[in-house]
Amino acid sequence: MPPKKKGGDGPSKKAIEKEKKKIIEDKTFGLKNKKGAKQQKFVQQVQKQVTYGNKSFRDIEKIQQEKDTKKKKSEDDEISQLFKPVVELQKLSKGADPKSVLCIFFKQGTCTKGDKCKFSHDLNIERKTEKRNLYENEINEMDEWNQEELEDVITKKHGEKNKGLPPTTIICKYFLDAVEVGKYGWFWNCPNGDNCHYKHALPPGFVLKKDKKKMEEQKEDAITLDELIETERRALGMNQTKVTLETFLAWKKRKRAEKIAAGELEKKKKQSNFAHGRLIGISGREMFEFNPDFVDEGEEIDGDVADSRLREEDENEEEFEVHDIDINAFAVDIADDIGEFFLLTFFLYWCLVFYAYNVCSSSFF
Repeated sequence: MPPKKKGGDGPSKKAIEKEKKKIIEDKTFGLKNKKGAKQQKFVQQVQKQVTYGNKSFRDIEKIQQEKDTKKKKSEDDEISQLFKPVVELQKLSKGADPKSVLCIFFKQGTCTKGDKCKFSHDLNIERKTEKRNLYENEINEMDEWNQEELEDVITKKHGEKNKGLPPTTIICKYFLDAVEVGKYGWFWNCPNGDNCHYKHALPPGFVLKKDKKKMEEQKEDAITLDELIETERRALGMNQTKVTLETFLAWKKRKRAEKIAAGELEKKKKQSNFAHGRLIGISGREMFEFNPDFVDEGEEIDGDVADSRLREEDENEEEFEVHDIDINAFAVDIADDIGEFFLLTFFLYWCLVFYAYNVCSSSFF
């Protein structure tokens, strides 16, 4: 083999680098170990001038960026080689087309065969295969759609097209037949083609045949309100008291007596707690009722102030006079009509509220 020809008579790169290094050492002799900022800055300037020549700062920065990029790329390649996953070879079923299967190496970005690879390099091939499977199943699963799913499919498939059509209320007969028979799906195409001028949308109030059957069955099984009330009434049994005006007034009187008795019992309990020094849950008004001597412990009121206070108390007593209400007086000539009965109950309730308000106000003042 003949000797290699030299690239020229000029010095080699190693000799040039060695010479540059020597120049830098001569110019910065004794300054590298100096800690001053000026000396260190001067050393850096000399190194850049000798290394890059008279190039501008942008050129120097560009060269440095290229070096950093190459270094980072080499590091990434090294890491990818170290942590490269082990991929098993793809296996095809008998009679399957390799171009219908996505190359797993291409998916990971490591396939080096390019167009010669027997597997597909189309990333959308999986989505296309999924659509084909969906189409195969839709013909059989159309019967499982409900009304909302069917309307959603129609809106997505024909919504934009229906907006561009001239205004019409006529529905395409092929579309209705496909929906009724159960042949409609994502990949259904109208026999009239894209130029069909009729609407491909469900008419208002349209109900599928299977939904109609379900609704009819539900109507047959449903019971009326009268039947429901009668059933609940019979479930209560025969030994029940009928609600009349007399039974209602007796029940109201009994409830009031129970409420008064419960109030008296609670008052006695609070009074006992107050006597034993337990003041939790006792209001200030109740404390004055249990022990009237608290009033005398306050500041003594003399003269005109006392007279004005007493005069105000007398006026308040005259203003809130208590009148007895005979409940039986309102129960005269009451018809059996249910509406009048409830009206009477409402009136009696507010009479009792007004009576209680007068009693509480007079006792407070």
